[in-house]
Amino acid sequence: MENTHPFEAAETPPQTVAHTAQDEGGELITGGPRSLRELIDQVSGRNFRARFPAEDAGLVEVLPFPFLAVVGQQEMKLALILALVNPAVGGVLLIGPRGTGKTTAVRSLVDLLPQAPRSLCHYGCMPEDLETGGIDAVCPDCAQKYALGEPLAKMDSVHLVELPLNARMEDVLGGLDERAAVHERFRIRRGLLAQADRNLLYIDEVNLLEDEITDAILDAAAQGRYSVRRGPVSATYRSRFTLIGSMNPEEGRLRPQIMDRFGLRVVVRGLVEADERLEAYRRVQSYLTNPRKTVAEYWPETNVLRDEIQAARDLLAQVELPEAVARLGLAIVHHLQIDSLRAEITLFEAARAYAAADNRLHVQPEDLYEMAPLAIRARRSQYMVEFLDKQQVEEGEIRVALDQYLKGNQPKNDLTS
Repeated sequence: MENTHPFEAAETPPQTVAHTAQDEGGELITGGPRSLRELIDQVSGRNFRARFPAEDAGLVEVLPFPFLAVVGQQEMKLALILALVNPAVGGVLLIGPRGTGKTTAVRSLVDLLPQAPRSLCHYGCMPEDLETGGIDAVCPDCAQKYALGEPLAKMDSVHLVELPLNARMEDVLGGLDERAAVHERFRIRRGLLAQADRNLLYIDEVNLLEDEITDAILDAAAQGRYSVRRGPVSATYRSRFTLIGSMNPEEGRLRPQIMDRFGLRVVVRGLVEADERLEAYRRVQSYLTNPRKTVAEYWPETNVLRDEIQAARDLLAQVELPEAVARLGLAIVHHLQIDSLRAEITLFEAARAYAAADNRLHVQPEDLYEMAPLAIRARRSQYMVEFLDKQQVEEGEIRVALDQYLKGNQPKNDLTS
């Protein structure tokens, strides 16, 4: 199935991906949902029908649980998809109790990941480096490739890189490549942060991460790159990743520094309706019995969703944020007294991604209504509110003293007499 391309004329609305599905007889049928969110709602809410015998296929490979088979949790699924459409939303944080499908949903993104340019260089050199910094901005090997007319990058699928809680600093940043050192060629082995460049970096139980690992992630996320020095050898790697984290607040709070790095925040609650919980059980039981056949049940719609995500990603650059709509968003953030500028950045970028997913060129006020809870929640700090209030009192006292002693209104005392 081919992806649709962005429309050519501004007056012509973009075309949606041709939707296909299978009927009860297994024949392909066309039509169906007309937007990405409608597709998620329709397929996720469908009752699962086991059409295959439940024999064990004896699989060795790991097949992720189908994303569209996750029951309910519409806000979580929408946030994850928007992060794929527009990495500029700043990632996603999933907050909720155990057993609510947070990790399952993230790992199921593997079948939906879009295409992105991938460096062919060990150090991550890209064609845009030549455009911004010239030939000196790339390594000698890539400079030679450029002179010979060879490509420095290729299109490849985005990957999901997981950072385990027991990861060492050397695993995260990188260390000496022992195999290369055997041949007297010393170089730095790429760490997980370098592998996450232009990919998704997933941290389960992110609130339990060691402080030094958290600091390394924060620094790499802020700069988009990081440097490693091991004795006489050093290297700088790009690390422009979409950060996805999940946590159970019962197990500890998340440091404010890394909390602020997550753009969209989703509070994941357990399913309430008995029918939904029973349907979730049926899908999990079918998957545990035979993963391949459960994946096949959702594969046609999964293909459609993947193509929709790629089409929205391609269209994103053309989506505009009208000033009138932007000022509405600014008014909302101001009314809620949120200090961090990331609130507006996340809100506007999420609204652009939401419009692109709906095959529209302009953000509408309704998009802000849908995205504001995801982008703005959990950004206010009671500690900062109290601190700023106290600081304002102190500022007033300072002004009073300045007026008294520097404008001729000071009382007489031993120091001024």
